[in-house]
Amino acid sequence: MNTEETSRFVRLRVELVLEVQGEDELTKAALRRLAADPELPQEERTHAESAVTEDTAEALAYLVDPFDLVSEVPGVELQQASWSSERVEYDPDSPDWDMDEDDGEDDDEEEDGIG
Repeated sequence: MNTEETSRFVRLRVELVLEVQGEDELTKAALRRLAADPELPQEERTHAESAVTEDTAEALAYLVDPFDLVSEVPGVELQQASWSSERVEYDPDSPDWDMDEDDGEDDDEEEDGIG
């Protein structure tokens, strides 16, 4: 494949499982970030404050910003991002949590990208 046929765009998929050991700390950090955001309209701020107070996963999703993950990477510019968080039951010994296991979704796409 020559350079003209190669896309400049790369989809980076990341899956993380985090153990929240300080729900209050996490919630307070999310509330501080909300309070420090001068561009957030009051109606949205009120809704977001309620969401992060009621659900630790929402607080985490508010604090984790994909732009922060790539903003210091030279030669790239974030074009689009989406993310979510949810509470899950986690058993690291379960085969369902094998992070190295290929889910089979993009076998052809991944193979084409190698080489």
